[in-house]
Amino acid sequence: MRLTTKGRYAVTAMLDLAFNSQKTPVTLTDIAARQTISLSYLEQLFARLRKAEIVVGVRGPGGGYQLRDAPEKISIAAIIEAVNEPIDSTKCGGEANCQHDSVCLTHDLWVGLSEHIHDYLSQITLADLLKKRDERHVTETTGECVVNVNKIRKVA
Repeated sequence: MRLTTKGRYAVTAMLDLAFNSQKTPVTLTDIAARQTISLSYLEQLFARLRKAEIVVGVRGPGGGYQLRDAPEKISIAAIIEAVNEPIDSTKCGGEANCQHDSVCLTHDLWVGLSEHIHDYLSQITLADLLKKRDERHVTETTGECVVNVNKIRKVA
């Protein structure tokens, strides 16, 4: 699977929106400036995100975009799928016509990989990414090394 800029930019823009729209709507111009993404490209992505009911547009002065649901309810897979980015590792696009209109020898392998990728991205939400960003920011600003004691194993 190759995630194109469409999927990457959609996730980046949504994370920016989640971080910055907690009090007021965010304009695409602001997201474009912060993330160095073309404004016209963002407009195309947000038209699809709005159609998929992941974001809502707010009109008028002080308008922009906001998340439709809480960040905990928006998965990365949903964002990628909303912008028509397939989560598919097969050569045939899942059509099972990989090799001369029949299934290739490795078709099931790539279908399984696609399912694992989709499951993985479905389990990660915008809230998870915000939390990781906050944890990294705290670590960077304090200069402290943070150790997860749950990952330390006793050496026998």
